[in-house]
Amino acid sequence: MNLPHDSDIFTLHRGTAPLLVSLPHDGSHIPDELAARMVPSARRAPDTDWHVSVLYDFARELGASVIVPRHSRYVVDLNRPPDDTSLYPGQNTTGLCPAVQFTGAAVYLDGQAPDEAEVAQRVERYWRPYHDALAGEIERIRSQHGRVVLWEGHSIRGSDLPFLFEGRLPDLNLGTSSGASCSPALQQRLEAVLSGQIDYDHVVNGRFKGGYITRHYGQPARGVEAVQLEISQRNYMDEDTFAYESGKATVLQALLRRLLAATLA
Repeated sequence: MNLPHDSDIFTLHRGTAPLLVSLPHDGSHIPDELAARMVPSARRAPDTDWHVSVLYDFARELGASVIVPRHSRYVVDLNRPPDDTSLYPGQNTTGLCPAVQFTGAAVYLDGQAPDEAEVAQRVERYWRPYHDALAGEIERIRSQHGRVVLWEGHSIRGSDLPFLFEGRLPDLNLGTSSGASCSPALQQRLEAVLSGQIDYDHVVNGRFKGGYITRHYGQPARGVEAVQLEISQRNYMDEDTFAYESGKATVLQALLRRLLAATLA
């Protein structure tokens, strides 16, 4: 069954396998009225997980469902809890409606950041429809197959972000909420794939252990397993110009395909 769902908030491709790929930071659209309140550097939506929907385009061939938002995380961060509780207490991070960029620079012009009422409006307008669709698709797949793996696809600039982390981020950063969001067997299969290749260095449950979506929806006891993969963008694009580099990406996609196949084993 292939029943695409399109809205101004997200696109949902419904697949046939017990696999759902969520790309919550792929969106880059910022409405004009919000962009006018932002500093020039923020209007480029620099903290987008650029091109991850292109990287994971092959997932449909595996029968996966795929959900992709339209709007930038600067509008609302779909991978943050609706009450904006910090996911990494004691560490720098960005919030539900980010006021700072990954560099630590401001997102908004002086006095233009959203107040609590506006944040609540954005949650209802953008955050909740995505999560309603995500939860609905999880339950549809689980009811059909008895299980579902939720794969959270992310990417980030892998260096020069001291506000978030020191030094160079590993190429591939697998997060399972320290083992709580998926079964030990699934984590072992994924680690075996990562350990069996030599093109990329990797870490499991390092700086990025999984965001709100991984932690909230991953309930292995209910047959819902969730995994996050944070990719350093240098492996498939130019981090300064945001240009997609297809040669690099093709090599990376071969590994991503093996990882997703391991979720279906």
